[in-house]
Amino acid sequence: MGRRAIIVVLDGLGAGNAPDAADFGDEGANTLANTAKAVGGLDAPNLQALGLGNVEPIEGIPRAHRPRASHGLMVELSAAKATLAGHWEMMGLVLDDPLPTYPDGFPEDVLARFEDETGRGVIGNRPASGTEIIEELGAAQDKTGAWILYTSADSVFQVAANTDIIPLEELYDACRKAHKMLIGEGKIMVERVIARPFHGSSGSYERENENRHDYGITPPSETYMDLIKNAGHEVVAVGKIRDIFDGKGITDHLPGQPDDDAKVNAILESLDRIESGLVFANLVDFDAKYGHRRDPRGMAENIKRFDDRLPGLLDALTGEDLLIITADHGNDPTFRGTDHTRERVPLLVVGAGEPRDLGVRTGFSDVGASVGAWVGVEKRGLPGESFA
Repeated sequence: MGRRAIIVVLDGLGAGNAPDAADFGDEGANTLANTAKAVGGLDAPNLQALGLGNVEPIEGIPRAHRPRASHGLMVELSAAKATLAGHWEMMGLVLDDPLPTYPDGFPEDVLARFEDETGRGVIGNRPASGTEIIEELGAAQDKTGAWILYTSADSVFQVAANTDIIPLEELYDACRKAHKMLIGEGKIMVERVIARPFHGSSGSYERENENRHDYGITPPSETYMDLIKNAGHEVVAVGKIRDIFDGKGITDHLPGQPDDDAKVNAILESLDRIESGLVFANLVDFDAKYGHRRDPRGMAENIKRFDDRLPGLLDALTGEDLLIITADHGNDPTFRGTDHTRERVPLLVVGAGEPRDLGVRTGFSDVGASVGAWVGVEKRGLPGESFA
């Protein structure tokens, strides 16, 4: 049996105080600390025992006298506070230039071509919360059959459709056409095209998160995932990892629907059957259900749910396993707006020798360098310094 590495990304669970937070308008954002303050303290004894309270003062999570995990923080180098940028940087791709965003909506020529190629009109076309714009424009879509188009502070083209009105496959086909138009013809205009299906009627619409599909950019060069896969190891993507990397460098995909608990189950399933390689998981509920919706109570409860699963995850590890728990950006549920926040991210590492203080790491690529070193592949010029 070879060595295995497991990366669990708690999507959006930042730890504040990024050195360039002011450049992003995010001074004061701190997902963990501000969530804890808003609810009167977090309940996460297993994360506390690993050393989460040793990296940042968090109400309810005191410093551990003898942390069970190596612990530290990471500062992002990429010029973005987006899911794709954070995950790509972990795997050795740093985005020096931010991808285009559309605070005033997409240009008229983009709308005209999308309408022409899909045969439907467009309503919306502005930055918005997905749940809010569906409630606002759902009835109009029911009446006209037009796509609900929206974006965010991220570089995304999101298309929402009531599957009681527009078939799911037609939504997917429209998003594939948008992907070709905005990403596949040489000029990259967005990071991702996202299909956002929902169903129901006005006042009671429900998003079909299990049928969401992201159409992203293919990584332009080799990543640590490619190195691990090409060396003959497994690379299992759990959750939206496959979409983030457009399937590149992956041997298997487990969607882990419908929630983060199911994704933890998928991680455990992978550990039951793979002998060597990487399990890379994204737990999206922190971000999608609680950060963007500015719900600190829900965020705290999801932290507790993950904490309750930690003992089972730790018990599944062998002496040849490396477990990394981290985040890709912040999404402070107490902060203004509804978008991601520029923050440092926590880093907890089990299995890299005696627990120690890892300090503040410059760049997320130390994650990829560490898992690559752990399973025994050469860096081949990729950035990052291993802490394993």
